[in-house]
Order: sequence, then structure tokens, then C-alpha cells
Amino acid sequence: MADTTNPLIAPSPLPYHLPPFADISDEHYEPAFEAGMRAHLEEIRAITSNPDEPTFENTMIPLERAGQILHRVATVFFNKSSSDSNEATNALEEEIAPRLAAHDDAIMLDAALYARVRAVAQTSDALDDESRYLVERYLAEFEHAGANLDDDGKERLRAFNQTLSTLTTRFEKNLLADTNDLAVLVTDVEELDGLSEGEIASLAAAARDRGIDDAYLITLVLPTGHPVLASLTSRTLRHRIMEASRARGRRGGPYDNRELVLEITRLRAQRAHLLGFNSHAEYVTSEQTAKSPEAVSRMLGQLAPPAARNARAEQAALQQIVDEHEDEPFAIEAHDWAFYSERVRQATYDVDTQAMRPYFEAERVLRDGVFFAATKLYGITFTERHDLMAYHPDARVFEVHNEDGTELGLYILDLYTCDSKRGGAWMNPLVSQSTLLGLPPVVVNNLNVPKPPAGSPTLLSFDEVNTFFHEFGHALHGLFAHVTYPKFSGTNVFRDFVEFPSQVNEMWMLWPEVLENYAVHHRTGEPLPADLVAKIQASSAFDEGHSTSEYLAAALLDQAWHRITADDAVGDVESFEADALADVGLDNPAVPTRYSSAYFAHTFSGGYDAGYYSYIWSEVLDADTVDWFEENGGLTRENGDRFRRLLLGVGGSTDPLEAYRAFRGRDAVIEPLLTRRGLEH
Repeated sequence: MADTTNPLIAPSPLPYHLPPFADISDEHYEPAFEAGMRAHLEEIRAITSNPDEPTFENTMIPLERAGQILHRVATVFFNKSSSDSNEATNALEEEIAPRLAAHDDAIMLDAALYARVRAVAQTSDALDDESRYLVERYLAEFEHAGANLDDDGKERLRAFNQTLSTLTTRFEKNLLADTNDLAVLVTDVEELDGLSEGEIASLAAAARDRGIDDAYLITLVLPTGHPVLASLTSRTLRHRIMEASRARGRRGGPYDNRELVLEITRLRAQRAHLLGFNSHAEYVTSEQTAKSPEAVSRMLGQLAPPAARNARAEQAALQQIVDEHEDEPFAIEAHDWAFYSERVRQATYDVDTQAMRPYFEAERVLRDGVFFAATKLYGITFTERHDLMAYHPDARVFEVHNEDGTELGLYILDLYTCDSKRGGAWMNPLVSQSTLLGLPPVVVNNLNVPKPPAGSPTLLSFDEVNTFFHEFGHALHGLFAHVTYPKFSGTNVFRDFVEFPSQVNEMWMLWPEVLENYAVHHRTGEPLPADLVAKIQASSAFDEGHSTSEYLAAALLDQAWHRITADDAVGDVESFEADALADVGLDNPAVPTRYSSAYFAHTFSGGYDAGYYSYIWSEVLDADTVDWFEENGGLTRENGDRFRRLLLGVGGSTDPLEAYRAFRGRDAVIEPLLTRRGLEH
């Protein structure tokens, strides 16, 4: 009998099935996981023991209904472990990861279940499009997961999966711990010259949060670079921050991730070989829109040479600034790039992005920017629900309605950084929409904005505003997808397509009607000067050589690690990384890879293994779509309805490239991306 006292076991009684966070404690998670796995296996056994001939109704429908308890606890737990972790959740995540991997294998390697799905596939022609695609996807996923292996092969596969789940979880926990440990402490405020009063106050608050008075703490962000590097005049402090960032996971001690990198990539290669693939990259891309690592290499290879060339030209411009204006000139290094890049931007375009912070007050960005654009485009409205409790005091709950007043779902915003939150920014669902299960969507956006002292405004950087719009694009995808089956809910699409809607949503950040509505000075109420906006737009391709190169370096490094075969022996992380970057001409020391191997969370713990290319792969579609919006009148309800109906609304219920063709009337072309990134020549 189910434990009715555990709030994770039964469906939530709250509006929109929002998890009852007020009732959930750390001790509830493990028994709920156990109950969920047990119930899920019983539901699968009921399907496979059915003596009737397999049909869609007696196989696929109960398969889609199965596992609701497990899904419920997993979404709540992994949201907490990523955004508000503690010792208990960290310990449980490492302990539960191999058990969940074994549980998944028990289902995906179940010969009787696979046989029933295969039988249904043989008679699926009479089904509607979404149901037929459901069968097609299940069959492909069973085979991709190893359902065709013999018993010995399945046993070896289970061992690989359980070990890898443990290692990737350990990588993430090591990275969080080392990131916190390497935060840069400053005791002399003079070293912070160049930062605003608000930024300095936030750093002082971060130090006090750790019990350190009369000091300033610069916590590290996930990428190699750091936002404050663009402003700090102290070259010594800039160097300290960059060195701390690049030291993560690679300085010895308990949090060193290098051996984990070697072991993870070795096991992934061996698993791929077991499954009939030459490499993990081949295994992964076979189930994405790219279809092969060769296709990825062709695309990235087309971009890397001009990006590296442009970065060298940008570096020369930075060097000229140093040579002409510094009393003791020096060679530009990685920790200098952002600072002198801003000087060049100011000299060339008269744009100071740091001076824009007072115009980007977070609450105004949210309500009059992010929400405003969504209302203009899609007609949806947002109402904060102070009566509904999220998982953290800083997380806020908003109810979302369609234009006709009907309920759509809940949106949760968790804006601020803290030591218990992993780096970066992301979206994840707490409840996944499905008409079969009668569930509405509940989605969460997590960002990592430094929290100012009480009573002070939260002023965002230009990049943080861009990230806000980006992550809200993921949230819209999760809110709008209206599908029958849970498998297709929200952002459950191919990984190299999932970034497309979020990247498109970035365009509204600088759309004139949106920008003028939110970008006002937080004290004076004056709008962001029109001439500054024009200069921002004129400088849109500025520093793209650097930003494209650092991204491509990470994407190609990810590919290199995952194109090794089961016979390859890699013994040193630094040497492998250096050779991989040199092979593609992206080994410029002044332009380090966006993520180095030992802190490359996307690929070694974040589910983007052999898939970090997805961002620029999706950006081809994004840039082409931005052109479509501009050609068709931009921010209009008609355009929003079309984008929602043909792309966001279908979730994963159709092939994403077919959905794109239906929207655009043709395949995407790469030229808009090349123009955007200044790579057309």
C-alpha cells in the first residue's frame, strides 16, 4: 500500500498540480523514489503479462500512463538538487543515480515490452499522426537503448549505464564544490575600481552570506570568463579571477575532475561500441536532427576558420589599445580581453554596456520586457500568485492565462545565485503538460544573478537581460506545447533542436517596442537613449570573432572527446584538450574555450554530451526565423499565433525539421547566421 503521508506519492492537490513544497522534506525523497520505481515496474509487468494481442490501447496507452509517481518525485528532487542543494540531496543524488539508471534499463531492455511495441508498430498505419509518431519514437528509442542486444550484452550495458550515472553525478558535485571554494575574496575595495556601487554592494553581501565581514566575494560563473572582467581596472584582480575560473576541477584534491573526464569518455566509447557505433558522438547524433558527427563537423568546420580569423583581427585591435594607452604595454591575455574589448567598443561605437545597467532593473525587465513581449506576441498574461509557495523563498510563482482568459499554466522564476545552486541558467518542468493525464504545464526558470542588499534594486547586465529572454523562450516552449502524450510534452524534442525557441525569443530584447517599454533608468525614469540603442545595433557583430571562437572551441572539444573509439587510450586531459583545439585552429591562448574539460558541465554532467554543438546548430534555424519575423511585421499577434501553433505548440509530437518546414515554407538556410556572426567573408 502506498504511503499516503508522503506528499510526493499522491498527485498534488494544489492548483495546476504544483508540488506541495511546504509539506516536502528531504526525508520524503528516497522512499518516494523507491515507491515510484516499484509502482512503475508493476505497471510495466501488467502490460507485458497481458495475454491479449498487442494493440495501441493495451500497450502504448498504459506505457504512457506508467511511472507517474516516479516522474513526480524525480522532477521535484532534481529541481531541488540543481537549484537549492544541501548535504542530504547531494548524498542522495549520488546514491540514487545508479539505481535510476538500472531502473531505466529494466524497462528499456525488457524483451517482452520491446516485442509488444514492435508488434504495435507493424499495425500503426491506421493511427492518427501523433499516435503513429509515438510508436515510431518508442521503437527507435528501445533499439537505441540496446533492446536488440543479447543477454550478455544487456548485462554489460547495465553496468556501463550505472557506472556512468555515478560518475557524471560526482562530476557535477565536484564542480559545484570547487566553484564555491575558488570564489575570489577581495579585502581592499580599491581593487574593485570600475565596478558600480550596486555591484560592489552585491559582492559585500555575498561575503557576509559566508560569514565574512569587511570583504567582497566574487563568486565564479559557469563559463571561463566572468562579467566583472569587462569593468575591473585592476589587471592583477582580473588575472586572479581568470586563474580561479580555469583551475576548477583540475588542481588536485577531492574535487579534481580530470580522472572522471577520462573515465567517463572511455566508458561512453566502450558503450557505443557495444551498441554497434564507432563512437559516442556517432551514437548520440544518430538520434538527433544532425544524424552523424560528420554532419556536425562539416557545419562547425565551416565556421571555425573565419571565426578564428576574426578573433585574431579583434585581438590586434585590443593590442593596439594597450600599446597606445598603457605606460608599460603588455601582450593581451585572456583576462584582459573583456576589459579592452569594452574600450574598443567605446572607441569604435561609443557604446558602454556597463553604463546600461541602471536601465535594466530586474523587475521592470521581467514585467515590462519579458512578459510584455509575450503578451504582445501571444496574448498571454501573467499574475503573481503570492498564495502559492515555491521551493525557495526567492522563487516566485506566476499564473499564466491565454488571451481568452483560459488557464494555461504556472511560471516560476528563481532569479538569484546562491552557493547551493549550480552555475548557469536553465529551464525545467515541474509538471509536464499532457491531455492523456489531464496535466497542465508548470515550468521553472533558473538564473544566477547576484542578489543585492535588501532595499537595493537588482540591476542586470546586458548579457543577463539577454539570458533572461533566452531562458524565457524555453519556458514558453514548455508552457505552449499542447500534446496528448507525456513523451512529447514541452521541450521533449531532439536535443539539437531544443535551443531553437529560446534563441528566437532573444530577438525581442532589442525590439524597439519592447525595449522602450522596459529599458528606463531605475531612478530618473528616463528611457535608454535612442542614440545608444542605435549604437548597440550597429555594434551587434562586434567581438563575434571572440564569442564564436570560444563557443566553437567548446563544441569541437566536446566532439573530440566523444569521437574517440573503444580502442583509443587517452591518458592526459590537458594534452588531449590542447591537441583537439590545435587541430581546429582554435588554440589561441587569449581566447580560451568557453568551458574547459574539467568544468565542462554541459558535456560531463548536463546531458549535452556530444551535443554542445546544438546551440549553433539551432541558431541556423533561429537566424532564419528572425528574418521571417522581420519580413512579416515582427511583434504581431498573427505572427505569434503562427509560431505557437506550428512550432512551440507541437512539442515533440512531430519531427522538428518537418515542423520548421511547415512554419517557414522551406528548410532553413545558413546565410542569416553567417551575417549575424560576421562570418560571411
